[in-house]
Amino acid sequence: MTWLTHRLRSPGGQVSWPPSGQHWRLCGSKQKEIRAPRFGGGRRSYGGSASARGIDPRSCHHGERWPIRGGDVVVLLGFVCREIVVFQVLQDVHLSEEARMEVVDVDLSDRTYPIYIGSGLLDKPELLQKHVKGKNVLVVTNTTVAPLYLEKVVGLLKANGSKINVESVILPDGEKYKDMGTLMKVFDKAVETRMDRRCTFVALGGGVIGDMCGFAAAAFLRGVNFIQIPTTLMAQVDSSVGGKTGVNHPLGKNLIGAFYQPQCVVIDTDTLSTLPERELCSGIAEVVKYGLIRDAKFFEWQEENMDKLLARDPDALAYAIKRSCENKAEVVSLDEKEAGLRATLNLGHTFGHAIETGIGYGGWLHGEAVAAGTVMAADLSFRLGWIDASLQSRILNLLERAKVPVAPPSTMTVEKFQNIMAVDKKVVDGDLRLILLKGELGNCVFTSAYDTKALEETLHSFCSS
Repeated sequence: MTWLTHRLRSPGGQVSWPPSGQHWRLCGSKQKEIRAPRFGGGRRSYGGSASARGIDPRSCHHGERWPIRGGDVVVLLGFVCREIVVFQVLQDVHLSEEARMEVVDVDLSDRTYPIYIGSGLLDKPELLQKHVKGKNVLVVTNTTVAPLYLEKVVGLLKANGSKINVESVILPDGEKYKDMGTLMKVFDKAVETRMDRRCTFVALGGGVIGDMCGFAAAAFLRGVNFIQIPTTLMAQVDSSVGGKTGVNHPLGKNLIGAFYQPQCVVIDTDTLSTLPERELCSGIAEVVKYGLIRDAKFFEWQEENMDKLLARDPDALAYAIKRSCENKAEVVSLDEKEAGLRATLNLGHTFGHAIETGIGYGGWLHGEAVAAGTVMAADLSFRLGWIDASLQSRILNLLERAKVPVAPPSTMTVEKFQNIMAVDKKVVDGDLRLILLKGELGNCVFTSAYDTKALEETLHSFCSS
């Protein structure tokens, strides 16, 4: 369903209800002409194509429904001078593609690519097909997502008489399979099906699938095109955007990989309807970080709308995804390969990655570990005197409301944290650099210039030994 706040306006500007059959225009950034219903004899219709009981428009109430061309429906909210205000338009009103989705660009000069965000995008074959460069496509997905969306995506690629040859490879689901052995299955399928240098890999799934498919695309034949179709909130707001790809090593998360940008990212928000609640909450943890590190108003919006996010309110989720993508796209555009600014997107990740590695990949979801890591980073920031107690409390409260862990599991010891963090990707010349909050909400630093005693105090406060 498409929600609008446009108006219907008579071309002639009449104050009264227009004569039967007069054209009215859907006004706004995207315009659409429709015809007013005919009235008479207690019935109303449009050219005989739709019919219903006639109602005097001057006495219409909020929520009144009436048919227009082809049986379409609009909902009247009332009258404003010469205009009829329209709030809801069902999908049968054929609005332009641009009116139904948001587009956020990741600006990387000649490698700039779009992030498409909207409902029903997996019903638009042209959207996907225009980003396929050659005639061969390999869809990479997993055992959970394949039964839900693989057939649909294959159908999109082959629709409208397309001559695209589509192959697929279905991987086991879970972080514990994000390794070189599983990645080899993608290469095996690509070689067996004779994918060439003009082929396109399509990542259909969550963050694990996106990371592995992207890395496979970066390495196969020294680089082929790829497209991201993220189906989890975590992937939609974070991992599918920015070109970080890779797999885990037994000693550390995401230690093997490459920066490799997709041709586009297609985010169909309808896929969240099949997402388990635990996965939804995990994704919300990544949304929270954007407000903390650079977007105070977004954090405040989350405080006001957390219940709506958890209830999967479509407008709230669409806004959270769009705002998260806008924040990440801006950062990636300024610092694609994480020389400094982009590292701030890893708030809570150093602690979180240590948790994931320490308890075994897949024991906790990524967002769950990041949530606990964010609380630990806030604790350290407070101990350093860089944030006040009220901000620390707000962070804890919001993550608790998001139903994610706010402390590491009891099996994580101080020694385990220290050993794993020592091989973190952000270690340079033996110094562990951390993303910490400093100053007012929306500000952070990426630094190794902190009191290591404060770090030890934080670890001891969250670990039993």
